Amino acid sequence: MKRTMYSLMLSEDVMREIDALAHRMGTNRSNLVNMILAERVEMRTPEQQINDIFSGIEQMLSTSRELIPLLTPNAQRVSVRSNLEYKYRPTLRYEVELANGFAHGEPIGTLSANFRTQSQGLLELLSRFFRCLIRIEDRMLPFDVSYTLSDGRFTRSIAYPTRYGAGQDRAIEASEISRAITDYVSLVDRMLKACVGGADAQTLSDMYAADLARRSILL
Repeated sequence: MKRTMYSLMLSEDVMREIDALAHRMGTNRSNLVNMILAERVEMRTPEQQINDIFSGIEQMLSTSRELIPLLTPNAQRVSVRSNLEYKYRPTLRYEVELANGFAHGEPIGTLSANFRTQSQGLLELLSRFFRCLIRIEDRMLPFDVSYTLSDGRFTRSIAYPTRYGAGQDRAIEASEISRAITDYVSLVDRMLKACVGGADAQTLSDMYAADLARRSILL
């Protein structure tokens, strides 16, 4: 949604209350006024859409023992924590960051996995896993995805959501994007933990293929 600067004459008392409310909500004056006006004309702003998606992710993971969501209200990112069954139980942190407004055909954000550890053996194992994941997706996904992999961090673009199979013309709701992101992060986490547990590349490929066959939305 394109932003344009407008000049408005508004009451100082009203703006004082707007600023106070914006501070409590963790946003700013422009965003809050935009949200209020959008609600009045029954529109959803990009910020509200992101909040809807992240709230959905948080709700879907609320009962999970493997993935713990860490949500900051009105932020453009959500973090998800996972513990590995490895010496000293290192923590892996996934981070989903979404763009402020989705453009058809363009990535809507990024998924990052941060694995800070002093164990060189674990770093090498995780790097091998993510290189394997890249090869699997290059082979199985019907669209291109960009990746970066450096010491302790893997980043993958999140493609514009597309329906897979029947009903491809139907609009995709925020709740469906929440489900698709949650399911994908859960898949990556399961595959990674299987790799740490000794699974080979073929087993990981089979896990991905089985999950792909069940997906209704790709991203």
